[in-house]
Amino acid sequence: MTKKFSADRPLTDAEEADIQRMIASDPDNPEIADEQAKGQISFAEAMKRGRGRPKLDNARQAVTLRLDPETIARFQATGEDWRSRMVEVLDKARI
Repeated sequence: MTKKFSADRPLTDAEEADIQRMIASDPDNPEIADEQAKGQISFAEAMKRGRGRPKLDNARQAVTLRLDPETIARFQATGEDWRSRMVEVLDKARI
């Protein structure tokens, strides 16, 4: 397969004009006006983001706590959201 345009050498003016004609003739990808481009960010900029969830001001901390199996079973018997209910009880008992 022969390449019409090559990155190994600079384009001639005629080749550049030919490429611009092909771009202009593409109905699926019209060129945008300067007004439309204002405020737009590049694809690379859009892909930059922090890893994970955003940090919360008052995030909960993970701790290890040893409890009696009976206590855990009682909270688990109240349903799926048993950990949240346990936090509520601990918050009410806050010293």
